[in-house]
Amino acid sequence: MVSRLMLGCGSVGHAIVESVADWSGGLVVVDESENRVETLRTEGLSATQGDPTDPDVVAQRPEVDLAFVCGDDPERNWRAARAVREVHPDTYLLVYTGEGPSRERRADLADIADELIDPGTALVDHLLPLTAGDTAFRTHELQRTLRDIEGKLGIFMHDNPDPDAIASAVALEGMAESVGTEAETCYFGAISHQENRAFVNLLDLNLRNVDEGADLSEFGGIALVDHSSPGVNDQLPEEMPVDVVIDHHPPNHPVEARFVDLRSGVGATSSLLAGHLERLDICPDERIATGLLYGIRVDTKDFTREVSVADFEAAAFLLPHADTSILERVETPSVSADTFETISRAIRNRELDGTVLASCVGALSDRDALAQAADRLLNMDGVTVTLVFGFMDGTVYVSARARGTDVDLGETMRAAFGQIGSAGGHADMAGAQIPLGLLGEVEDDEEESLSTIVGEIITDRFFETVRSRPGPNDFDAERERVAAFDIQLADDE
Repeated sequence: MVSRLMLGCGSVGHAIVESVADWSGGLVVVDESENRVETLRTEGLSATQGDPTDPDVVAQRPEVDLAFVCGDDPERNWRAARAVREVHPDTYLLVYTGEGPSRERRADLADIADELIDPGTALVDHLLPLTAGDTAFRTHELQRTLRDIEGKLGIFMHDNPDPDAIASAVALEGMAESVGTEAETCYFGAISHQENRAFVNLLDLNLRNVDEGADLSEFGGIALVDHSSPGVNDQLPEEMPVDVVIDHHPPNHPVEARFVDLRSGVGATSSLLAGHLERLDICPDERIATGLLYGIRVDTKDFTREVSVADFEAAAFLLPHADTSILERVETPSVSADTFETISRAIRNRELDGTVLASCVGALSDRDALAQAADRLLNMDGVTVTLVFGFMDGTVYVSARARGTDVDLGETMRAAFGQIGSAGGHADMAGAQIPLGLLGEVEDDEEESLSTIVGEIITDRFFETVRSRPGPNDFDAERERVAAFDIQLADDE
């Protein structure tokens, strides 16, 4: 919850009060005028009489995230701003110059403020960035949180991370180190997809593969990127305290952390990190810029899926600093024999129900091959939806793709498999993970009979669900009832 303090409340201050009154979090106004304080109270606002320039008055608020200095007198505003900096040096400070400031005093106010309002500037130009998700204040809070970490910050991606998660984590590591905080980028699972391995190798990224159950006491802070909860698609303890969360997927449960940047209207977490870098005036090195640009391209499917203005702006910021020749090499990696074998089995074992195709490939050695098989099968004539699945380590992994169809895969996968596992994703790309034990009938360890049983259960369940799903216009009400998809499946690339 954001705590806000306003020192002095002249005409500009009152306009700001009216604009921010409905924001989440608290706002307390301190003004020396008894009549003005009484007026604010009758309007339902928290106001107290006092000297806005007195550090002792400012200190009565032990925590202040955002301070407004909005009196009409430039000299008193200068003294009030100094009081804020003395008592709360890390608070984001927005200062109004007051009426008729001298050139020297205006320069003083500009130096001490994070944001300066002068009479010649439209007020809305300063207020809108503070109300929007993509804000200078948000970046300021992230920087402050990183600076306050005591010890090393562990930056954790989701299991088997994709390029968006990897690039975002590496960028956040650079931001932490820019404020003097040691950081390390970590993940559980494996990076097995050929493009993802090429991405890491060509950019020479230093990532730490952490074993499940590892001792994490070496970390003084924890950050999560491209997912929002410990223990959900990572091997962190569910009760692990988290300091930073940055993600573009809507959560299906409350997210708790000292700093949270969740913006589901943005196509990639990489776009959020690029925005923070730009606002901090940090020029990304070639490695980070190339990584973030690729992360945006992958998660937005080359700017064709769930893309926003913020994604284009981030790409424009990154492109001059990126090495596009590396991107070309990343996108044409060699394909392993195991992946070709999985694609071959998916073709042989395919079953069709109209334009919907499902295929069980049996035992897996590389789960990332499922997504590649689902992509390849989508190129078959007359096919609009593909579902490819297999099993390894006691879990059935499912990958689905769609194009030019009324089927919303994220909703469909959740309906089909959400009750027996974790399922969800985008409208055209989704996945599921189902413990073998939850399929009930699966007891035989022989691969051939196991493939038959699993294949029948998954295929029948999916075909039946696709047939029963409503058209695209009927999904709106259901989307309002369902908070979000499971993050581990949204990133099934």
